[in-house]
Amino acid sequence: MGSSMTRGDIENLATDFYGLLESFKHAPLYHISFEIFLVLAVIWLVVFRKPRPIEKKLTEKEKQDLIDEWQPEPLVPSVDPNHPALNVRVLDGIVGKTVEIDGKKSLNFATFNFLNFVGNQRIADKAIQAVQKYGVGSCGPRGFYGTIDIHLELEERLARFFQCEEGIIYSYGFSTIASIIPAYSKRNDILFVDEGVHYAIQKGVEASRSHVKWFRHNDINDLERLLAEQEVLDKKIPKKARSIRRFLIIEGLYVNYGDICPLPRMVELKYKYKYRIFMDESVSFGTIGQAGRGVTEYYGIDRQKIDLISSTLEYAAGSIGGFAVGSSFVVDHQRLSAQGYCFSASLPPLLAAAAIEALNIMEEDNTLLFETIMEKSKRLHKKLLSIKGYIISGDEISPLKHIRLTHAFNTIGRLEEIVQFAQTRDITITVARYLNDEHLLPEPSIRLILNVEMTDEELEFLCAVLQEALVKVTT
Repeated sequence: MGSSMTRGDIENLATDFYGLLESFKHAPLYHISFEIFLVLAVIWLVVFRKPRPIEKKLTEKEKQDLIDEWQPEPLVPSVDPNHPALNVRVLDGIVGKTVEIDGKKSLNFATFNFLNFVGNQRIADKAIQAVQKYGVGSCGPRGFYGTIDIHLELEERLARFFQCEEGIIYSYGFSTIASIIPAYSKRNDILFVDEGVHYAIQKGVEASRSHVKWFRHNDINDLERLLAEQEVLDKKIPKKARSIRRFLIIEGLYVNYGDICPLPRMVELKYKYKYRIFMDESVSFGTIGQAGRGVTEYYGIDRQKIDLISSTLEYAAGSIGGFAVGSSFVVDHQRLSAQGYCFSASLPPLLAAAAIEALNIMEEDNTLLFETIMEKSKRLHKKLLSIKGYIISGDEISPLKHIRLTHAFNTIGRLEEIVQFAQTRDITITVARYLNDEHLLPEPSIRLILNVEMTDEELEFLCAVLQEALVKVTT
């Protein structure tokens, strides 16, 4: 059944068409342009776009040919078989003031046994007693039946040693600061980091995903420049700035350089620019300060002004693991947020017992350990400076020194020659090693580490061997 259009219908259509034309006259140009673009796109899709070709199925022979031609990427990059890491010197016996390599004894200036606690009989006896009482390992993280009474005792002793409210221990030194930084600093927070910090700190900084501002090593003026620049930015976005946390990440005594941080000035800037200080005292714990309490003691700075101090039990204490001390409010946060604490099996009880006995020795009233090691460090520094042809890096009271050859002579090859020559003269030293993805690769150097038991005669012998080696590799 059909119907014919009336005159009224035709008039209505004409009116609607006229209204459409009038609307186009008053429409914005961008609106009309967009509609024209859409119409042209539809026309192109309908008329000009070619249909997707049907993929040809490969024959079994063609598939096999492709498989035979494919060359997979290597799982790991090729490595020089002569790389030092693949040709390590194997030690036999206790790694103390002396070490035995290939059946030959030599003076040890290569390991971090500052206080000669490795092999200390008192410490060894306590570790043996702990093995007899607790067994060897814990086989569980701290939050899952891995906490043993001796762990709590060690944490309490470390807090008391540093005169802080609370301490926390980790089962691995590297994971300590690498876990601590991302436990507090998150995305959009700001880290002001000395570009000379060691690798574990760098990994913690990377894991935090925070904004990182690197300042030149131990350059307080460069740090203040960055802080001032950030202050200007904060004033432009005050609402956002109030939600951003700021941290200063430093070492007390830098393992890659041997120098001490300018902590007093950094504490002054803390209250001016409002940031928190995290300081790693891996090298300075047990070596710097009247009682071995590190850089805060050396400078006479109240430890409450440092928000968190971390360190390792693997250097001066002669054990394994790491720790942090600070206020209870700050430290307790790690028990829920620090991955190295939450997910690693807890420190073996025998190592906790060893660390406690190391602290007992450090805290003895008549100890001369710290005065002795700082005095011997000064004497070693003076003797090294007297050798012409070496550049000595490090503070005079630091038991860790870096020595380099001058200018073009300073290559890893020549430094290795010095190390090998020294070994023939019964001196064990090492070239400092770094990974390729370090934020800033230090210049090649030989790292010297002083053991407190070294005598002046042995230090004289070290310097005499270094002088001989220098003549040999530069002539």
